[in-house]
Amino acid sequence: MSKLLAGRYELVEKIGEGGMAVVYKGRDRLLNRYIAVKILRPEFTKDAQFIESFNRESQAAAGLQHPNIVGVYDVGAEGSIHFIVMELVDGRPLSDIIAEKGPLNYKTAIEIAKQVASALSLAHKHNIVHRDVKPHNIMITTDGMAKLTDFGIARAVSSSTMVAETSKVIGSVHYFSPEQARGSYVDERSDIYSLGIVLYEMLTGKVPFDGENPVQVALMHINNEMTPPSKLVAGIPPALEQIVMKATDKYQSNRYATADEMLSDLSNLEFISSRVGDSVFAGAGKSSTMVNIPVRTEDNNDEELAKIVGESGKTQKKSAKKNSSEGGGKGKKIAIGIVAAVVVIAAVVGGMYALGFIGGKADVEIPSVIDMTYEEAKDELEAAGLKIEMGEEVETEDKEPGVVVSQSPKEGVKVKEGTTVTVDISISAEGELVPNLLGEVYDKSTVEKILEEHGFTLGTVTEDYSAEYEKGYIMGQDPGPGTEADKDTAVNIVVSQGKAKPKMPLLLGLTVDQAEAALADQGLVLGIPKYAESNLYEPGQVMEQQYPQGTELDAGTTVDIVIAKSPSGGTSGETGGESGGEPSEETDGGDSGDSGEQNGGTETNEAEDSGASASA
Repeated sequence: MSKLLAGRYELVEKIGEGGMAVVYKGRDRLLNRYIAVKILRPEFTKDAQFIESFNRESQAAAGLQHPNIVGVYDVGAEGSIHFIVMELVDGRPLSDIIAEKGPLNYKTAIEIAKQVASALSLAHKHNIVHRDVKPHNIMITTDGMAKLTDFGIARAVSSSTMVAETSKVIGSVHYFSPEQARGSYVDERSDIYSLGIVLYEMLTGKVPFDGENPVQVALMHINNEMTPPSKLVAGIPPALEQIVMKATDKYQSNRYATADEMLSDLSNLEFISSRVGDSVFAGAGKSSTMVNIPVRTEDNNDEELAKIVGESGKTQKKSAKKNSSEGGGKGKKIAIGIVAAVVVIAAVVGGMYALGFIGGKADVEIPSVIDMTYEEAKDELEAAGLKIEMGEEVETEDKEPGVVVSQSPKEGVKVKEGTTVTVDISISAEGELVPNLLGEVYDKSTVEKILEEHGFTLGTVTEDYSAEYEKGYIMGQDPGPGTEADKDTAVNIVVSQGKAKPKMPLLLGLTVDQAEAALADQGLVLGIPKYAESNLYEPGQVMEQQYPQGTELDAGTTVDIVIAKSPSGGTSGETGGESGGEPSEETDGGDSGDSGEQNGGTETNEAEDSGASASA
């Protein structure tokens, strides 16, 4: 095929396709390099709001420079074709690798999850939420680098079509957070949930929730408890399982607050396992069926440190004795090496103790305290050698006030004695909390569905201009977000019409500088003034304006004006004085304004004639 986009991007061959776009291998003729060109499917190019959001988020993603994010080089359109020019990755989607080789070795899973968490950390710091983290959007290069892609499409879909056109994005429902499945507020912790599901799938070879249709799977994310991965695959470190369960907690407040927090836990766990091997984990010997794939890491000292840690005390003493006779210089080096080994071992042991791998404390299986009062839960957990901590108060309809509605870590997870379990307690729901609709694209059926899920109905829908919200987005609601209201309360919303069009100000009687400033305040531009004689306005004043006061114009419109000059036959000062006094004697201020407008056409022609004479 030979198609050229924007005069420089030559499409070579199709290399992939999905529900939103088709991907081609291409060549940038200007820079003489191969690139990937992602072209939106035709059905999505008809939605102007979608295209606008798509372009905005793609441009934002282009500003993310990170080794674990697929680079975005250009965003453009040619006719009805909308495309993104991206880095061409030499590798395969993680989804293919899991399908072919899953479950993956836990060390490989940790390294991939670390790289994706690092990519999300940068995106979140730039206020970009991916919203579609899944193995299909994670590329693994031939040298083991994980690269996250599809930032632009993910955000555009969630803004315009995630709910209204669910059928087009059903592939992502297995990785939806509960709040995405409910159509509720989504933030950085939704990406963390999705990454937790990806990590779960890497460790077990399957997703935690699956069903006959997307709605069933979405409801599972909201209601069903997740089976711990260690119950499916042996040899998964307990600390790694805790990371997975914390990242995928159904309550956002119980998850990692940031991607950096999750990255830190993954890095600590990787450090311990890389120094002491699999033997520290229960059931490690049964994990031989798991597959290692090459993943590049930044640690170049693994082999050397492993040798130091693996050496016995006897071997170290023998080496020291042998080298002691070879001179003071070598003896000092050996001594330094032994000290370094001791430091490394101490760090490893300390880290293992901190993570609960060693320390003399027995493994404890966390009991379920769901539906217990706080005091009952406290007694139950303390009897098992665990601690308790109060989490959040949660309004519920199906629970009695004062009972535990969720716990973290979950029931059945094995932890060390003394571990703290956080519990969320139900409180009485005297009324429902109004959901936050602000910033959502207005679609009547979607809004009605969201309100119905929270026990409310849609009230009046009005429109207004807004400098903050783009056209078609909800800019106001009554009752406001988070307000407690009775069931069946009608929620009135205001939909943005976009920025209000500038209105033509009254310029008559102003100087040129004053007229220019008045136009600039409205986002309008002053044209080149013309001049005409006038007995009504003083020289230098605006005597005519191109558009009547109050006319709505597009921003940036150029407005022409006519400036009064002295009638021929008198000096500027004398004539100005006479013409300035005459209107007040013959007519009032209102009549003078009307007269100026009514005679505008004649005076304009005179101005043009006068200008022609002057130039001749």
